[in-house]
Amino acid sequence: MIRGESWTVALDGLRANKVRAFLTTLGVVIGSACIVLVLTVALTGRTYVLEQIEGVGSNLVFAHLEVDPEHPVILSDQLTLNDLRAAQQAIPGVVAVAGTRGIQESVRFGSDERLVTMVGVTEGYQVIRNLLILHGRFLDAQDMAARSKVCLITKDLADKVFPLADPIGKSLRVGEVSYTVLGEFKERTATYGLSEIQQYTVLVPFPLMEYYTGEDSLEVLYVQAASPDLVNLVTHQLEALLKSRHPGRANYVVENLSAILDAARKIAFALTIVLLLIGFIALLVSGIGIMNIMLVTVSERTQEIGIRKAIGARHKEILYQFLLEASLISGFGSILGILIAVAIPIVIRPLLPGNLRVPVPWESVVLSFLVSCSIGIFFGYLPAAKAAALQPTESLRHE
Repeated sequence: MIRGESWTVALDGLRANKVRAFLTTLGVVIGSACIVLVLTVALTGRTYVLEQIEGVGSNLVFAHLEVDPEHPVILSDQLTLNDLRAAQQAIPGVVAVAGTRGIQESVRFGSDERLVTMVGVTEGYQVIRNLLILHGRFLDAQDMAARSKVCLITKDLADKVFPLADPIGKSLRVGEVSYTVLGEFKERTATYGLSEIQQYTVLVPFPLMEYYTGEDSLEVLYVQAASPDLVNLVTHQLEALLKSRHPGRANYVVENLSAILDAARKIAFALTIVLLLIGFIALLVSGIGIMNIMLVTVSERTQEIGIRKAIGARHKEILYQFLLEASLISGFGSILGILIAVAIPIVIRPLLPGNLRVPVPWESVVLSFLVSCSIGIFFGYLPAAKAAALQPTESLRHE
């Protein structure tokens, strides 16, 4: 029997049992589609979560003074602008620094009054915290040097104070001082009040805050590392620098987002493994289905096998024929499942929020195809070997 005849016989065998072949192929379709979709969702979800965390601040390191109730804070313990400059100059790999100090003030608009957080910030604050400027501009070097009475306000505060007007250029009274609104902003990734940015926040130049409050200390010192690989090193170096500049009893908490990023990666990895196991179980079930249908097929076609062997078909040709049938089921099911899995993200793209995209990684396509075909061949080998081992005389007597 030549190879072309093996293909013809295999296809004829599948066509003779269309419903049975279709149901078996359906299991492979579901399993292969599951693998592609699982990997796609897992990788997309992991990327999305990491982007959200990094949106708080890329390669961010931040420090603040830990307050001990038993030891009152003294002036020499507080973080200052000199510490900020020292961090930028003395620590290799630092590309930007910023500092903040916040107080509670009231904003008057019309006959109403609302408590807000007024935060004095240095010039590099927008870059480090990835703030999104919705309208207007951020504070520049001239605003800092001139102690200009200007500010930026959160979108929620702008909607509250200026509901029907563009806030840019308007006057906003905060406490006893009137400020000109330069811009409207929001956090690129919301921290939900866990940072100095609250729902109602006003950003002003730090020198202006220093002038009115008489306080030149920083509540939070921010440092941005040049790359993610340098974040932990910069964290340790910043901690050592602050201890060397403040040798007293003060304790400084120096943190970064690496722990959160690592936790997100571990959760995403564990979720991917669990979902992949589900996909592999679906393929395993479909593989068992392939073996069952092939065993039934061998039993039903015993006389046919005997006739072929009687007219000269060799052992390997019978083996090849039934392996080919199993491979066709798994291969076709795999390709169809992959096409369905690739089409689903395209179909649901208009329903996704914002700029979220779900690209299908080529690794998932290759893995799905190889696993599906391997399972088909693996589970199809036993029925094929059984068919090839049949004796012609016994096969011809089979009813």
